[in-house]
Amino acid sequence: MDFDFAALLLALTVLTGVVWAIDRLFFHRRRLERAAARGETPREPVLVDYARSFFPVILAVLVFRSFIAEPFRIPSGSMMPTLLVGDFILVNKFAYGLRLPAFNTKILATGEPHRGDVIVFRYPPDPSQDYIKRVIGLPGDEVTVREDKVFINGKPIIQDPIGPYAGGDAESRMLERAGAVVRIEHLDGVDHRIIAIPGLGESRDGTWRVPQNCYFAMGDNRDNSLDSRFWGCVPEQNLVGKAFLIWFSWKGVDHGIDFGRIGTVVK
Repeated sequence: MDFDFAALLLALTVLTGVVWAIDRLFFHRRRLERAAARGETPREPVLVDYARSFFPVILAVLVFRSFIAEPFRIPSGSMMPTLLVGDFILVNKFAYGLRLPAFNTKILATGEPHRGDVIVFRYPPDPSQDYIKRVIGLPGDEVTVREDKVFINGKPIIQDPIGPYAGGDAESRMLERAGAVVRIEHLDGVDHRIIAIPGLGESRDGTWRVPQNCYFAMGDNRDNSLDSRFWGCVPEQNLVGKAFLIWFSWKGVDHGIDFGRIGTVVK
């Protein structure tokens, strides 16, 4: 069963706020007057006490998470080598417009994705899931992929070879055995590393025209990424935010915390 934390936060905020407001409007003064007449210390009902205590805390979390920044955990290797499994990232929630929590309705336009942005979005075939990829094509672009090489409107995106890929975890060792290489891709001023397996990318070749209000997104691990080459573009209304920082990185019980990745800016 899918769990919508934003909807839960919104429901708790409304519930605690309503309970507290009703008590203040209709019962609080009477309770004080009765206690004063009896010479007693006024006591709030337990439910009201909890509502008054938790409402500002839950509201603050809701506002921060919905309009400022939200944490996410990287569950797969589709964005290697930029993001690794076990990385915890922060996502800028106001980069592409402020949206109502749970309803995802845009209430204020603040910007649009740029080519090269690493975005979190609701997976178009199943919006209950959050995905993370890199923006390659903007509305109106024609994107062509040939053997992991990208062409935008007929112009090739420059990729400089770095060398064979090497890493320490199980997925990295699989990539090494497959002959994966690292390249620097220069995408409209955003220089970032990608992983490709020579000869494997042909099955993902094709040309796509990006519709209006939609974005073509790909993983940096080009031959191990379920992205726009398979399910189409990311609609604007599915955008969640822009990834900007790795705030924690957990490599499992055997390897523990990767302190070297904490504080890394996502680019």
